[in-house]
Amino acid sequence: MASPTNFLLHTFVWLVLATTAFSLSPKFYDQVCPQALPAIKKVVQAAVHRGRRMGASLLRLHFHYCFVNGCDGSLLLDSTATIDSEKNARANVNSTRGFQVIDQIKAEVDKVCGRPVVSCADILAVAARDSVVALGGPSWKVRLGRRDSTTASKTLADSVLPSPFMDLPALINNFKNQGLNQRDLVALSGGHTIGLAQCFTFRNRIYNATNIDPAFAKESRATCPRDGGNTNLAPLDPTPARFDTSYFKNLVEKRGLLISDQALFNGGSTDDLVKTYISNPEVFWNDFSKSMIKMGNIKPLTCKEGQIRVDCRKVN
Repeated sequence: MASPTNFLLHTFVWLVLATTAFSLSPKFYDQVCPQALPAIKKVVQAAVHRGRRMGASLLRLHFHYCFVNGCDGSLLLDSTATIDSEKNARANVNSTRGFQVIDQIKAEVDKVCGRPVVSCADILAVAARDSVVALGGPSWKVRLGRRDSTTASKTLADSVLPSPFMDLPALINNFKNQGLNQRDLVALSGGHTIGLAQCFTFRNRIYNATNIDPAFAKESRATCPRDGGNTNLAPLDPTPARFDTSYFKNLVEKRGLLISDQALFNGGSTDDLVKTYISNPEVFWNDFSKSMIKMGNIKPLTCKEGQIRVDCRKVN
C-alpha cells in the first residue's frame, strides 16, 4: 500500500505536469512547423510597408479579441445564423480592420506548414508583435498554443471592451476584470502611440473638456466639426506611424485625443508612471512587452478545447 507521503508526491508531480502541458510556449511550433512564424512576419511586414496604419490596426485586433472571453480568435468570426459577430459590436463596427491581412497570413502559414496547424488566435498574437516591431517598437517572445473558439458574442463585446469615454476609475476596473493592473493599463494604452481615431470618439473632448490644451482643441476641431464628419480621422499622437513615447508626452501637455487617454494624466494615480515612461522609454518598452504577454494569456483555449480553424472567418 502506498504511503501518504508517496501519494502526495505523485499527486504533486501530476499537477506540475498537467500545468506544464496546458502552458502556452514560444516554442510551441518549433517542431510542428518552424516556418510558421517567419511566414507571419513576412506578410505583416509587407502589409505595414503598403500602409503603416495597418500596424496599428493589427495591434488593435489583439486587444479587441483578448478582452472578449479570452484570446480565442472569436473576433474573426463572421455572422451566421448562430453567431452574432463581434465585428458588429459598438467598439468594432466600421472601426476594426486588417481582417484581409489575417486571411493572407492564414493562407500563407497553412501553405508552408502543409496543413492547418497554426490557430487564428496565435496568428493574431504574433501579428500584433510583428506589427509593433515593424513600426520601430519592441519585440517579445509570444507564447503560443492557443486554439480557436467556435462561438462569438457581440453582447459580451459590447459590455467588456473599454470605451474611449471612460474616466480613470472605470478604466482601472475594466482592466482589473481582465486580470490586468494599473501598470498594464498605462503600458497597453501606450499602444495609442500608433494609429488614428474617428471624430465621434473625441468630439466631446475637443469641444467640452477643460483639461485640454486650447490650441490642440482648436486644431482638432478642423478635423472634427460639431456636426457630421463622424468617421474623419485624427492621429492619436504626433507620430502615428512610429512606436515611441510621443503619446505620453502629449498627455503631460494636455493633448491626449481621447477622454480615456487624458485620464491617465489628470492628477490621478497613474500620473507618475506616465512621467516615468517619458523620462525612460526603455521602461515603457519593457512594460509594454510584459503586458502584451500577460494580455495574451487571458483565458486561452488549449489542448482539445476549441479547434484549429481552416478559415479564420468561420467555424470548421
